[in-house]
Amino acid sequence: MQQKLSLYNTLTRKKEVFEPLHAPFVGMYVCGPTVYGEPHLGHARSAVTFDVLYRYLKYLGYKVRYVRNITDVGHLENDADEGEDKIQKRAKLEHLEPMEVVQHYTNVYHKDMDKLNVLRPDIEPRASGHIIEQIAMIQEILENGMAYVVNGSVYFDVPAYHKNHNYGRLSGRIIEDLLSNTRETEGQGEKRSPLDFALWKKASPSHIMRWPSPWSDGFPGWHLECSAMSRKYLGTTFDIHGGGLDLMFPHHECEIAQSQASHNHTDAARYWVHNNMITVNGQKMGKSLGNFINLSELFSGKHELLTSKYSPMTIRFFILQAHYRSTLDFSNEALQAARKGYTKLMNGLHVLQKLQYQEENENGTPDEKLNAEIQKLIEDCFRGLSDDLNTARTIASLFNLLKKINSFYLGQLPLSALTRGTFDYMSNTYKELVLDVLGLKEEPLGDMEDMLDLVLDFYKEAKEAKAYDKVDTIRAELKKQGIVIKDLKTGVDWAYEE
Repeated sequence: MQQKLSLYNTLTRKKEVFEPLHAPFVGMYVCGPTVYGEPHLGHARSAVTFDVLYRYLKYLGYKVRYVRNITDVGHLENDADEGEDKIQKRAKLEHLEPMEVVQHYTNVYHKDMDKLNVLRPDIEPRASGHIIEQIAMIQEILENGMAYVVNGSVYFDVPAYHKNHNYGRLSGRIIEDLLSNTRETEGQGEKRSPLDFALWKKASPSHIMRWPSPWSDGFPGWHLECSAMSRKYLGTTFDIHGGGLDLMFPHHECEIAQSQASHNHTDAARYWVHNNMITVNGQKMGKSLGNFINLSELFSGKHELLTSKYSPMTIRFFILQAHYRSTLDFSNEALQAARKGYTKLMNGLHVLQKLQYQEENENGTPDEKLNAEIQKLIEDCFRGLSDDLNTARTIASLFNLLKKINSFYLGQLPLSALTRGTFDYMSNTYKELVLDVLGLKEEPLGDMEDMLDLVLDFYKEAKEAKAYDKVDTIRAELKKQGIVIKDLKTGVDWAYEE
């Protein structure tokens, strides 16, 4: 069954059938983290959302080049054009070089994303490694009369751009409203308009992270980095640009403006896709609000808002059980429900492993109505994903399919009523969607040492009861796992077989 994927395009405010520029090739750029602290649940939602999109595009047969950046310079406090660089501020607090901070938190981000089974992007560029490309793009914008230089800094001229373009087209902002609601802030005096934003900032004497440019020793603006890196690796026009809804304005709005004002003269991406926020009691979760929960805290359960620890796959399921464009409210109850839902899908994989289509089944009489019902349930699973990546609907459809799978396993429905083709389609679809597309995986059942302690208790009981056949069986089974039991004067212990 050939699937047609539809995506909600923020730029056009409607769902559109996805048609790549150069099928079967797809270019996708997603805004990655600013690496100055540990990743939290909000970071996980964006990463998991676009991981599933990446996986599903590949499942549909597209050859995807997925670019997700690392912001390691230029992202100032409060996302503004003035203030201290977030990474530099952390470096000063910890008495480190800024790039030590960058490397440490990049490693932490990768480690946590690996736990969530988020695939690595094909290219992961760093802003600091693309200063030349950013300077070149600024020069183009200056040549086109859409930027100006003041005291060694370069600012994008929003009113000049807006004369022939619509600044606010992506976010739905109206420039007159923006002007009336913008207050004068520190450093805005050298801008011609309070809406103008920095393309290049002259570094103050205390600013560590700086590079030479035609205008000053300084650093690039946060918005410019993504424009330059997406163009380098995906071209002047590419297929999908993704990120969190909080980046739509001003970050993505400015990206479009920079791309249009440069020699690109394009919107950069054809489909702009945004995931919604995770909330806590209705308020957006984020570092600036102080209500965020780091992923490491979720994994360990060590946070005042948590009643227990939650495994990475529970968190992934929690994210997937809501549509990516809807808000997702954090609660322990929701995470506990997610744990049950995830476990249910994993149990389905175990059932399918035991459910073997025997050759004698082929001599049975196929039930056409049942076969058609199974086919429809499978198609429903795909309908969710193809309809704007609705993972919530797909999970609901997988649960419906699982009811039938369990009915075959429990003998409530005869497996012989299915054709070989329907059985294979049912089995393969369930496995592929759960593992390859939704990206869920089986997690260890528990702590191995706790399990071994339990086995040793049984071993001691068997020994005391002189049930030597059981003693020998336990020893032999553990030896197959590379573990030997040691009978000591002080008790019983185990060790790895040498």
